[in-house]
Amino acid sequence: MNKSDIAIVILNWNGRALLEQFLPSVIAHSENATIYVADNASTDTSVAYVKSNHPTVKIIENKTNGGYAKGYNDALKHVDEKFLCLLNSDIEVTPNWLQPVLNIFNTHSDTAIIQPKILDYKNKRYFEYAGAAGGFIDKYGYPYCRGRIFDTIEEDLGQYNDTTSIFWASGACFFIKNSVFKALNGFDASFFAHMEEIDLCWRAHNRGYSTTYVGTSTVYHVGGATLDSDNPKKTYLNFRNSLFTLVKNAPKHLFYLIVIRLILDGLASLRFLIFFKFSQILAILKAHVHFYLQLPKLLKQRKELRPGKSSKRISKYYTIQSIVWQYFIKNQQKYIE
Repeated sequence: MNKSDIAIVILNWNGRALLEQFLPSVIAHSENATIYVADNASTDTSVAYVKSNHPTVKIIENKTNGGYAKGYNDALKHVDEKFLCLLNSDIEVTPNWLQPVLNIFNTHSDTAIIQPKILDYKNKRYFEYAGAAGGFIDKYGYPYCRGRIFDTIEEDLGQYNDTTSIFWASGACFFIKNSVFKALNGFDASFFAHMEEIDLCWRAHNRGYSTTYVGTSTVYHVGGATLDSDNPKKTYLNFRNSLFTLVKNAPKHLFYLIVIRLILDGLASLRFLIFFKFSQILAILKAHVHFYLQLPKLLKQRKELRPGKSSKRISKYYTIQSIVWQYFIKNQQKYIE
């Protein structure tokens, strides 16, 4: 591998403490990569810290904080390496984490996106919520992972040490060919954060590209360093952006899918009501209001994203009808089930 083959791009916003903790491991175990810190208009001393302590790391300074999606879109305009690794600032990498990924890129020409095994930094025997061992969605656009379904997290017993096709790769550690990222016009900046990687992977699938999980590469993710799992803003973004993704990319029966999602999201609100999580209910309502306000724009995007005559939107984007039914009604809480 040439030094110019891969760029590791860490998006930062007021995250000096995370950079101090995790950037050294990235530098130590990524000797053949070019490392960038893309700063999203931080107001702390993040940039000064990197410049003073890690002079080999390149700095990209975005003018505004556009969140994960726009932040990477803006930063990656300045990155020319063949392969990109979009890495969260709260990730600890391991020795030889890059080589298995690069081997797949170099031997499987149809693979455009890759995710490694993502384990929990706080409990390293278990998978981490944001991606685990590779992601899928059900017919109604709800995401789940090998190793993590809703709040059920599996212990890593080597059951996902394989290399296999997946539907989406986690944005926590997201490898993509630079040419493909640019061909897809990057992330949808209207997402701000959360699920933009699922939208990008779906658009890639509709263009004929593949997404792969490589279980011989391992990283550890803190998770929730920006927004914890109970933050209503995170709930709002996840529910809204899931609907955005469905409308933009699903192949057919769109009205039916939206109606079913309305019912299922309503049931999710009732579940929050049982636990007196009123802020979460308001977040779901807000997500739906904003979704319907954006529906004309989304339908226009859907039309613009329509594949050419020689291809079509993939019809088998899902492997099961409803993860909600499987998990909550049939009590099947592990991927193998």
